[in-house]
Amino acid sequence: MKKKLCTVAVSLMVGLSLMACGGNAKQAESAKGSEAGTTAAEEKGSDSAEKAEDVKGSGEVVVYSPNSDSEIAAVVPLFEEKTGIKVIIQSMGTGDVLARLEAEKDNPQADVNWGAINMSFWMGQQDLYEKYVSPNDAKLPKEYQNPNGYFEYTKLSGSAALLLNKDVFKELGLDAEKFNSYEDLLEPKLKGHIAMGDPTNSSSAWAELTNMLLVKGKEPYDDAAWDWVAKFVDQLDGTILSSSSQIYKGTADGEYAVGVSYEDPCVSLLEDGAENLRVVYPSEGAVWLPAGVAIVKGAKNEENAKKFIDFLISEEGQEALKDTTIRPVMTSVENTSEFMPPFSKIKVAYEDIKLVAEKKEEWQNRWQELVKK
Repeated sequence: MKKKLCTVAVSLMVGLSLMACGGNAKQAESAKGSEAGTTAAEEKGSDSAEKAEDVKGSGEVVVYSPNSDSEIAAVVPLFEEKTGIKVIIQSMGTGDVLARLEAEKDNPQADVNWGAINMSFWMGQQDLYEKYVSPNDAKLPKEYQNPNGYFEYTKLSGSAALLLNKDVFKELGLDAEKFNSYEDLLEPKLKGHIAMGDPTNSSSAWAELTNMLLVKGKEPYDDAAWDWVAKFVDQLDGTILSSSSQIYKGTADGEYAVGVSYEDPCVSLLEDGAENLRVVYPSEGAVWLPAGVAIVKGAKNEENAKKFIDFLISEEGQEALKDTTIRPVMTSVENTSEFMPPFSKIKVAYEDIKLVAEKKEEWQNRWQELVKK
């Protein structure tokens, strides 16, 4: 896969996190900063808060982000070249982004939250952001346009990607090439050989659960869907992991036959040359959840923040993602990776984002009850 190499002004912060969503395996791991709370750059230490204070001015924009190094490298240098505005990135996990914005709300140190904002997070912290609708918003697909006047969607994260280890399938007497759906997860021989995350503390696992609830019932999110989830939980036989990276790494290493994961890291493994793996998008329907960007309330560089957001969802900004394993929210821009089929070849399902956000606590509790049985 083509890679764009560049030097980005990056200030770093070590943090813990809640959440998930490339290039090579190292990049795939860093892409999980949104869930595991780390990026490759975090290892360099953190005096970033002081640096952010020092550089604020008319020519900078300070960005808090859980995004992967590959995404930052693909987009930020182009923006800096085009505008002359210096981007100060503070990389941390989603949980740290949200916690710091809350702690700093009386004296904001960031201008932009890039990647740690969606409907659910916004509903819990509505007072942290300025209203802004980019003039480029109208160019995005209707499903992914600004949902409430406060944040724009910039990329799509495939919530339904099932990673198969062909060798383990063979050992179990199964043909991985015949596996194509969520329903196939209920194959008796797979019991105890499926890796799933915990939807109560993993954003990627939560996205998988809501994808299942959307497509496995008679109607979206109905009791029939929950009946299917109960059968799936029984198939897990207790294999519920705490980290998203454990799922795709463990499956790649042969610990599991199937990893219930998400697109970016799975495709990155194929990009790295793994021939014993297969990525399946469930035939019942796969959801791509949009990740957003928002201006921090009280931002000291608000005009530059607007320019940054405008660029991210411009055609040029979206085109910058096509050589990564991250799907642009502008769906007319297709990724160049041979391992990323176009949306025209996948049954795409659309989540009721507002409903899912409202039901999150209730459904997480219902999941926990199923696991306890």
